[in-house]
Amino acid sequence: MIEARHLRVLRAVATTGSFSAAARELGCTQPAVSQQMKALESSAGTTLLIRTGREMRLTQAGEALVRHASGILAGLTAAEEEVAAIAGLRAGRVRLVSFPSGSSTLVPGALAALRAEHPGTRVSLVEAEPPRSVEMLRDGDCDIALAFRYGTSGGEWDDLVVRPLLTDRLIGLVPDGHRLAGAETVGIGELAEEPWIAGCPRCRRQLVEVCEGSGFTPRIDFATDDYPAVMGLVGAGLGVAVLPELAIESVRPKGARTITVEPAIEREIVALTLPDLARVPAVAATLDQLSLAAAR
Repeated sequence: MIEARHLRVLRAVATTGSFSAAARELGCTQPAVSQQMKALESSAGTTLLIRTGREMRLTQAGEALVRHASGILAGLTAAEEEVAAIAGLRAGRVRLVSFPSGSSTLVPGALAALRAEHPGTRVSLVEAEPPRSVEMLRDGDCDIALAFRYGTSGGEWDDLVVRPLLTDRLIGLVPDGHRLAGAETVGIGELAEEPWIAGCPRCRRQLVEVCEGSGFTPRIDFATDDYPAVMGLVGAGLGVAVLPELAIESVRPKGARTITVEPAIEREIVALTLPDLARVPAVAATLDQLSLAAAR
């Protein structure tokens, strides 16, 4: 294998015309230059220099290697500088995927703070709900996945680095004129006869489990992943719903009232990445800013 340090010596010898002059240019001894040239010829499997008295002449193979050395060393220098910039957060890219209510609440503040602190780091954002977002992370389509889960789903994220961010409680929504609109806390069983508007599949499944635990199966008339649509349907008097606090923060309910529902329905909001990616400075900095945004 040809080493970069040997190429630098060869180029210096070719430029200066002697081992001693090359040694002076490189700041080393003449025997060191001679040893490295022997090592390079051994790696190349052929003679690179012809020594005639005090003169040095490149062989055809030596000329070819010198011709390529400049481009190789320039490319290596550029690579070293780029890696150093990424490691020092002067450059870098992070691909983030988030569920919608996280995109509108946690992500903006985190990315604004990241840009202010590390303006050379670029972050791209796409939206996907778990488990699709987690699949994207494992498939290499993103670097960080903002996700959520209800309770502890045993082992589903054991291969990932999990950064807990916050616990998000689901809040009840009823129309303004609803009989329970003025209540502070409502047992979910009191909504057993109501038509329901359900959210994403994972949230819908959790809603059904909680309702069944309270002795009834909810009648779901509408299902949509779009939180403003859920609020609009509730505001129009077409049913009741439970939504995450993050979703209610991002969209102001019109024609609807929020109520606290018991038993509490909570989801854990986390940022996920792969173990190797967690050591990448730009990814680590983004995780830190997401944690800070969640704490505000």
